[in-house]
Amino acid sequence: MSVPWWAWLALTLAIAAMLAVDLFLHRDNHVIGFREAAVWSGVWIAAGLAFGLLLWAWQGGEAAGTYYAGYLIEKALSVDNVFVFALIFTYFAVPAAYQHKVLFWGVVGALLFRLVFIFVGAELLETFFWTAYLFGAFLVWTGWKMAFKHDQEIDPDRNLVVRAVRRVVRTDARYHGDRFFTRIDGRRTATLLFVVLIAVEATDLIFAIDSVAAVLAITTSTFIVWTANAFAVLGLRSLYFCLAGLLRRFTKLHYGLAVLLAFAGIKLILSETPVGKLPIPVTLGVIVVTLAASILWSLAATPAATTPAAAGTDPDRTRPGG
Repeated sequence: MSVPWWAWLALTLAIAAMLAVDLFLHRDNHVIGFREAAVWSGVWIAAGLAFGLLLWAWQGGEAAGTYYAGYLIEKALSVDNVFVFALIFTYFAVPAAYQHKVLFWGVVGALLFRLVFIFVGAELLETFFWTAYLFGAFLVWTGWKMAFKHDQEIDPDRNLVVRAVRRVVRTDARYHGDRFFTRIDGRRTATLLFVVLIAVEATDLIFAIDSVAAVLAITTSTFIVWTANAFAVLGLRSLYFCLAGLLRRFTKLHYGLAVLLAFAGIKLILSETPVGKLPIPVTLGVIVVTLAASILWSLAATPAATTPAAAGTDPDRTRPGG
């Protein structure tokens, strides 16, 4: 798929404009309720689906189908991001009013990570055929780990990046409004909110490897992989505020995500065998059926009671043990 430079430029400007609008509308750090989050989720999903239609009119049905398959996988995997973000916010007792700011800059970092991984991964797959076997095996292993080791406790303080930042940068174990840095005793000091941001970015760096590899298993077109990732990630903040209070109902969803990762890995390996690439309709069918089955299984296995969203209360509260 040949994509002219102006298409990349137009897409970049559109993403930058959407991020600017989102940042402007939330500059007052207000607490985002379910209704507002649902509306914004609808906006982001509509934008993602509309781009697929635009791609259909421009490049044809196969390109659009490939994009939708990548978008669905990335959107599904982003739900697992939400689980971890909720854990991080609860662990650090992040005030609800500041969570959007952390997620906003977390999304900006996620987009940059994915852009780098996409070009590097696509180039490796195009240049060295055997990297398909490595990526495929990695995805199968990641799927197995998600299915059988998903409940392992995660301690953000044990993250190597977070620990390194605390060793290198002078930090204070308190929140100072919505600031990432402040001055204490005349010295520039990172606040606890900056540590939370680093924890989110470090976590998403790991997720980016999985999700980019999964979409590259469908296509090596950097434009399609990038747009599928970008439109899915742009709605990650709204998705968090929609699902944060309902996460415990999706107790079986990780099994569906594990199946999708393993499927993507097998699909990538088969692409370098006489079997070749699986048809896009088959890929879309597997994604939709797997997600629907895991969601219905979760709803059937979990009571209808919801849980409150993870949020702190005191804006200047110090994290326990901090």
